[in-house]
Amino acid sequence: MDHISKYLTKDIKLSSYEDRLFKSDLMFDDHMLVWFISGETKIIQADATYYFKTGDIFLIPRNQLATIINYPKNGLPHKTVVMHLSTERLKKFYEKIDLRKKIPPEQKIYSFHNHPLLESCLASLVPYFNIEGEFPESLASLKIDEAINILRIIEPGVDSVLASFDAPGKIDLVNFMQRNFMFNMSLEKLGYLTGRSLSTFNRDFKKLFHTSPQKWLTNKRLELAYYHLAEKRKKPSEVYLEVGFEDLSHFSFVFKKKYGISPNQLS
Repeated sequence: MDHISKYLTKDIKLSSYEDRLFKSDLMFDDHMLVWFISGETKIIQADATYYFKTGDIFLIPRNQLATIINYPKNGLPHKTVVMHLSTERLKKFYEKIDLRKKIPPEQKIYSFHNHPLLESCLASLVPYFNIEGEFPESLASLKIDEAINILRIIEPGVDSVLASFDAPGKIDLVNFMQRNFMFNMSLEKLGYLTGRSLSTFNRDFKKLFHTSPQKWLTNKRLELAYYHLAEKRKKPSEVYLEVGFEDLSHFSFVFKKKYGISPNQLS
């Protein structure tokens, strides 16, 4: 995989993927504001699937599980400007703002197609990636504050997301796992998102599901793959990434071990 990242600061980067595609299962520690220079991205969450292309801008909140598949397009690499909106920076920003009413955050991906204000802000960073020398932190702070202010103007409800600094609380484990089993996250991160330590997560999981997380996850992913292959008539190459497998040959091996036939025999 030919992946290049150029950093202006730890919070601002230019990311480029030259390969056919790149897939990752992610949970961001920061809110991420992304502008597409070229290429396409498919983002799969438990309740929705999003498609983004050249000119699109999106904001994905922190602590959201997602499968992200990046594609080059029309002979051009998948290239984006990415801005991290860290909790530390947002706390400083919101110190100056009186939020009279605390609204529970709406944890969704915000899409801003070709929005001129956001595009101008993020595009203005591109020339700096070609300049030698250190990018001033003072200028980075100004650009990030500009982006936050624009978001607040064009999306009034965004304060409920950006000004929410609480860690996830303890939630129903069965419902969470049934909705998010296709994401390849460490057990530590799954525990964090359900408000549990790793040891408590493993203990609660075994009590509720009567098996280990690894065995349960593999079985659920294979069941979902079988549905896509048999009912939706999809190809194995279209399915394995979306249900949580990283390698097509490994997926085919465990699928045949469970069902006695190869995925190709169903598609």
